[in-house]
Amino acid sequence: MMANTTSDGVHWLGLAAAPTFAVMAAVSLSDGSQASICGSGPDLSPLGSMTTMYLLMALSHLAPWLKFARRR
Repeated sequence: MMANTTSDGVHWLGLAAAPTFAVMAAVSLSDGSQASICGSGPDLSPLGSMTTMYLLMALSHLAPWLKFARRR
């Protein structure tokens, strides 16, 4: 019984990653300041922004959602 509960928890935790990163991308996009804690100078590359990083992380964590949708 405990193994099934743990498995269910892991399943739902996997589904939580993509929406969390999508919300973080929206928050960083709506944040007026483009200050980055990762770099010391002005960021000229659009691939260097935190919004882009969060969007890429959300995309990379879509696999559990695709599996979930395929089962339904």
